[in-house]
Formats: sequence, structure tokens, C-alpha cells
Amino acid sequence: MPVSRIVIENCAIATVDAQDTEYADGHVVVAGNRIESVGAGRAPERLENVVRRVDGTGHLLTPGLVNTHHHFYQWLTRGLAQDHNLFDWLVALYPTWARIDEPMVHAAARGSLGMMVRGGVTTAMDHHYVFPRGAGDLLGAEILAARELGVRFTAARGSMDRGKSDGGLPPDFAVESTEDALAATEEAIDTHHDPSFDSMLRIVVAPCSPFSVSTELMRRAAELARRKGVRLHTHGSETVEEEKFCHELFGMGPTDYFESTGWLGEDVWMAHCVHMNDSDIAAFARTGTGVAHCPSSNARLAAGIARVPDLLAAGVPVGLGVDGTASNESGELHTELRNALLVNRLGEHREKALTVRQALRLGTYGGARVLGREAEIGSLEPGKLADLVLWRLDGIGHSSIADPVAALVLGAAAPVTLSLVNGAPVVEHGRLTGADEDDIARAARTEARRLARIAAED
Repeated sequence: MPVSRIVIENCAIATVDAQDTEYADGHVVVAGNRIESVGAGRAPERLENVVRRVDGTGHLLTPGLVNTHHHFYQWLTRGLAQDHNLFDWLVALYPTWARIDEPMVHAAARGSLGMMVRGGVTTAMDHHYVFPRGAGDLLGAEILAARELGVRFTAARGSMDRGKSDGGLPPDFAVESTEDALAATEEAIDTHHDPSFDSMLRIVVAPCSPFSVSTELMRRAAELARRKGVRLHTHGSETVEEEKFCHELFGMGPTDYFESTGWLGEDVWMAHCVHMNDSDIAAFARTGTGVAHCPSSNARLAAGIARVPDLLAAGVPVGLGVDGTASNESGELHTELRNALLVNRLGEHREKALTVRQALRLGTYGGARVLGREAEIGSLEPGKLADLVLWRLDGIGHSSIADPVAALVLGAAAPVTLSLVNGAPVVEHGRLTGADEDDIARAARTEARRLARIAAED
């Protein structure tokens, strides 16, 4: 059967390839689910089976944004614990989170995904680690939501086996036994993981954090992931309190602890990594361990400023993360492009910390590299998957910014005229194609109220 083609032309293009190739006026041809050609000027003449032509005048075309850290379920608890640091915030919210169930998680996932997708995310990632007993198929609820919205999805099957009675923060009924967590994670891989080039769903092994997981679970989870050939993800070096906790409990800092449990390597990435010294950064660079930088969440919880310029200079893979929407209520990744640049310029490198193009790279190719998918997504190059976003920049919000990449990163949030995932539209003129946004909002409100009522009754 002849392959169908979509032609997008007359737009500025930032390819985010190895040379940072850009076109002031160029085109992209999509054939099926792959990018067929990228170049200056109009698309080649006499292309066959063109089913759609898009006039991109006044727009910037980029790779789709890649989110590398999130907690979808937190969509139901936005706006709470507004003035807390991480540990106090967790203590305040865990009793509520411990009451989530399958319908709640499905509604929260649709809300979280909906905000990201309509804001240019084409590959989403979620780290779900709260599995209360009898709550239903929570991972399946997220996978269903991602399928409904048409987004490429990395589902990190998280776990906790250190409850309050063992010195952890979560309530005991919200944690699993070590054996149950490992068995459920292996089942998730066997049931859902698709390692193919154009996979829409991959599973990751993801114990929550050093202060909610036993050393045995950390070690055996790493062994499981490598036996199954999947990636590993967890939280690391987020706060000074975490560093103190690791020294008190393990006699070493977070990075040394991770290395002792098999948790450094090219198949691993950590969320946050705010409090890292030169030795920590060198260990990540030496092993190829990646970082999910979450600037808005780090600021919301007063965690600090991650050393992103130093991580990049050392060769550490770095992508961007929304993080859970209880610590980043906007829930959008494209705002993280701007916040990554601005927050890092408050650090010791000041105006030399990041450029607008480095910020865009963090949100696209950098994220793809962190997820181990840089050969498939993250840049606009022939042969790669057709995950791309057409941003409108000719409105009032960007009308006097001549540099389109600067307009996208430094300007107001740019509307998305078209977003393709695997060659299929997931956003058209700022609206989701795979779900009704009003229905998503209604369901989220209903489930948030139900969760609050149940938590208040306990």
C-alpha cells in the first residue's frame, strides 16, 4: 500500500540535530510515521500520495518535547502544602495519596497528559510508585490514558517497601513488600514493554527513592532491569535533607549509595540531582548516568538550583521534567524550557549558564537521550519518527522577537497549531484530538473531590 505523506512548509525550523541546523524558511515531509526529508525552501515537487499540506507561515517547527519525570496521580492534589520543603510536603500529602484508586489515577493521568500534549509534549514519562492495597490496576489506568491521547509513553513502574514503621515517610498500607514490588514490576514489563524502534510504550524499573525503599529492593530492582533489558529510574540528590538521611542510614552520600547498589550506568537516570559535588558529577559522567532536570518543582519545594551547566560540560545526559503537579501546578513542559534557562542563570554561571538553544535541546534531544531513544526521536532528521510540533509565533505574544527559538523559549507560552506523534495529529489548533478537554476537566474535578472526601474521613 502506498505510504501517505504530510508536507509542512513555509516555516522556520529548528532541527536540534548534532549541528543545530536551522532554516529561516523550510519544509519537512512526513511519510507514514517517519520523517522523510527536512530542508530549506518549499518541499520537493511532484511528491506522491500527499494527504495534507500545512502552511507554516509565522510558525516554528521543532521536535516534539520529551518529558523525563512526572507523577500523574498528583494532578488531584494540586495547590496543597504550598509552603513546605520536600520532606514536610511528602508527610503532608502521603496520607491523601495513599487513598488513590484506579478511576482517580485514570482521571489524573488524562489531566496530566492533556496539559503536556496540548503544550507540545510528544513523549511523556510517568513515575508511579504509590500502590495502595486494593486500589486496582493503577499502571494500566495510566497506559489507557496515554493510548487515548495518542502520546508516546514511558511508564516507570515505581515501588516503595519502606513504610512509616520502618523509618520511611509513607503510611504502611501504601507500600508493598519487596517481593510483591519486584513481582509486579516484572509482570508490567512482560505485559506492556515494547522495545521496537517505533514503540509507543516502554516500561522502566523505578523504586521511588533512597528514603522510601530498602537497599535490597534497590539492588534487586537493578538486577531485574538488566535481566529484562529495560531502563532504571529513581529520585536522587534532591534536597540537603536527603543527603543527610543517606549519610546517617548508609554512611555515604546518595551518589556513592547508588553506585554501591548498581544504580549508575547508561541505562539509568535520576530525577532532580540538585545537591551534587564535583565527584558526583564525575561519577555520572563516567558511567553515562542521566538527569531529569525539574526547575519549577525544585523552586516550588525550595530544593535548590541543580548544576546543569556543569553536568552538561561534563557530558552528563540531561533532559527536562515537569515533575508531579502537586509541586508544579502548571503541568506543562514547555514552560520548563524558560524556567531552566532563567533558574540556572541565578546560579554561579549567571548569564553564561544556558542559551535558548541549549534550553530547547534539553527539552527535545536531551530528553530523548535520557530515555535511551535519541536514535528515534528528539531531532528532526530523515529516518527518525515523526514526532514534531508546529508553534505559532506570529501573534501578539511573540510579534517583536525576531529569533524564533528565543521567542519560543523566552516569550510567552506559544500556541501549538499542530503536533504529530508517530505521524498522527494529537493537537490541532491548540486542542487535543484524542480527548474532550472539558470532559477531562470534569472528571479530574470529580475524582479530586472524591479523594479529598475519602482522605478527610480517615
